[in-house]
Parts: sequence; structure tokens; C-alpha cells
Amino acid sequence: QVQLAESGGGLVQPGGSLRLSCAASGIAVSMYTMAWYRQTPGNQRELVASIRNSFSTYYADSVKGRFSISSDNAKNAVYLQMNSLKPDDTAVYYCNQMPPRKSSWGQGTQVTVSS
Repeated sequence: QVQLAESGGGLVQPGGSLRLSCAASGIAVSMYTMAWYRQTPGNQRELVASIRNSFSTYYADSVKGRFSISSDNAKNAVYLQMNSLKPDDTAVYYCNQMPPRKSSWGQGTQVTVSS
């Protein structure tokens, strides 16, 4: 059974930084394309960033140059470093495979960017 546990969210002022972590079990992150998604109330989850083979990355235009995705195969974890945060980045952030596996959605971690 795949379990993905997100952590690291919180309240941060505009321009601040956060680092999200995703601890995986039941799946080896090195074997799949892993991704971070985010969702705001009333909207569908959107793809934020993905990583394949520990170095091939993709970023949504809205976060390019500000966010960085990485993975640690030894810890079986995926990370999202978020810099220069904006109020529009406020959302619940989730990790999952890409394409996402419906049964693997975790609780997510809330990121709130506000002064």
C-alpha cells in the first residue's frame, strides 16, 4: 500500500520561504516520476512540479524560478523548496506520482502566504 505523508507547510509572509517534505512508503520514489500538486477551495488540483530519475524536472510557469523540486532516494522522500512566496501560492500542497495515483493522495500540507 502506497502512503505519502506531506509536511512542512505553515504561515509565511510574502517573499518568505518554506520547504515541504513528502515521506513515501510502499513505493520507491526513484522508480517513478514524482510530483507536487496544489489545490485551493473550489478548484481542481494543479501540477506544480515534477521530478524523474532524481534530476529531470518540470515546473509550472507560475512557480518557475522560485520553486525547486528534489528527491532523496536513500530517505525515499521528495522535497519542494519554495522561495519568494506570493499570496497566490496559498493552497494545500500534495505529493503523488505523475500521473497521480487516486488511492495515494495524502492529507496534504497547508501553505498560507499572508502578511
